[in-house]
Order: sequence, then C-alpha cells, then structure tokens
Amino acid sequence: MSDTDNRQSLADLAALTQQAAAEPAPAPVAAEAGVEEAAPEAFAPAAPSTPAILREREVDAQGRSYATGRRKDAVARVWVKPGSGKITVNGRDQEVYFARPTLRLVINQPFGVADRVGQYDVIATVKGGGLSGQAGAVKHGIAQALSKQEPLLRTAVKQAGFLTRDSRVVERKKYGKAKARRSFQFSKR
Repeated sequence: MSDTDNRQSLADLAALTQQAAAEPAPAPVAAEAGVEEAAPEAFAPAAPSTPAILREREVDAQGRSYATGRRKDAVARVWVKPGSGKITVNGRDQEVYFARPTLRLVINQPFGVADRVGQYDVIATVKGGGLSGQAGAVKHGIAQALSKQEPLLRTAVKQAGFLTRDSRVVERKKYGKAKARRSFQFSKR
C-alpha cells in the first residue's frame, strides 16, 4: 500500500465524518407526539454521590452468603457470615487442615484485598484435588461469597483477579507418549 492510497482513504474518512456531522439528528419520537422536548441536560445522568450498587446483597436466613469455588480438580462450598475471623475447612480449623503457611496465606488473600481481615467467619467443605488446589478453591469461594455479602467489595476483589476461575488444569496423557508431552527414551539402534 502506498502513501497516496493511505492519504486517499484518510481523506475519505474525513469526508464521511463531516457528512455525518452535517446531517440533522432525527427528532425524538416524543416530540412528534406533541410532548414538549426536554433539554439535552435532562438526559445526562447526574453524577452519583455514592457508587451505585448494581447487585443485590445475597444472604440466607442465618445471614450467610454461599458460593462455590473451583480450582484444578477441587470444588469448595463456602459460607461466609459476619464474625470473628474463624475459618473452618471440612470441620477442622484452617491451621490444622492447611498446615503450610503459604496455603493459609492464599485463603486469606480476599480478606486482605477487601480490608475485612478478622471480620467474617468462614465455613467451607472441599472435595477433590490436592491441598494446593483445595486452597485455591476455598479462596475462589471466599471471594465470591464476600462479594455477595457486600456488593460494594466486588470491584476491589475483581480487580485483584479473585473472582475469575483459574481454568488451568492438568493436561491429559496422550497415547504413544510417557506423559502428556514427555516422549519415551529414544534409542538410535
């Protein structure tokens, strides 16, 4: 493509935009019906003093929010309710179930992002996968339940990436291979 072709297409674009601006905008239907036309400022939304809540607060009769979290092969059912910050996983305390400090750190990330450390009790049941996948599933469930408990926290939790399900799973083994991609040892002779 040469420079003249490029200039020509830009000139055509400029002509089209000027032509569109010169045409009068179609009159609103309300004006044809005999209703007085409102000022254009009336259609502009007023600046909200507080952020608008787009979602409703979802809690049950006991004041709990429920969510399901998933990671790898693990599925966590999570209930979040206002409390002292106690986290129970499969009927055991988080320090007992997740002995590694890194796993406990993963679970508490949504509360740290939302500045709600020690304000909510969590009851979770987890099935499938290993400890790392289960910790990720509980984190995903806590983040979802927290955004249902307090809809205003959704933006902070979403920006941290905790509401998105991590879709990475183990790749399947292929026939003719030792593992998913690992080949058998090659023998030249």
